[in-house]
Amino acid sequence: MQGETITVSVIMETKSKSLSVINNNCNFEGYNASSLMSETLKLRKIITKRGTLEILIPLCCTTKPVRYKQFRDTLNGISSKTLSTRLKELEEAEILQRLSYNEIPPRVEYRLTPKGQELVKSVIDLLQWMKKWSKSR
Repeated sequence: MQGETITVSVIMETKSKSLSVINNNCNFEGYNASSLMSETLKLRKIITKRGTLEILIPLCCTTKPVRYKQFRDTLNGISSKTLSTRLKELEEAEILQRLSYNEIPPRVEYRLTPKGQELVKSVIDLLQWMKKWSKSR
């Protein structure tokens, strides 16, 4: 019948509860709802650690490499140890490229890789979505 809506429920298992997903036809280039949910763990590990977004956002606004000292001077509330750890994690995830120069004093710069540029674009899109739908506009 035309105009009739059919709702299909799928039960997805999580650690402790079942989660009902409406219409398992949610599909993004080879992903279904179940695999998308498992991929969120990987995404969460990359971008939700303290300081990660604060590191990535300044890099999206420049084509020049950013030095460690610039990050340290700009990022309030993030310790040097946390900053160093996050930079190393982002480098290992191939989101940042670390450029080290054999100079005295040592000079280390960071820039986004193509993978990092795509991630930052996605984060900016998400921030724009939040701004658009925020009740505090």
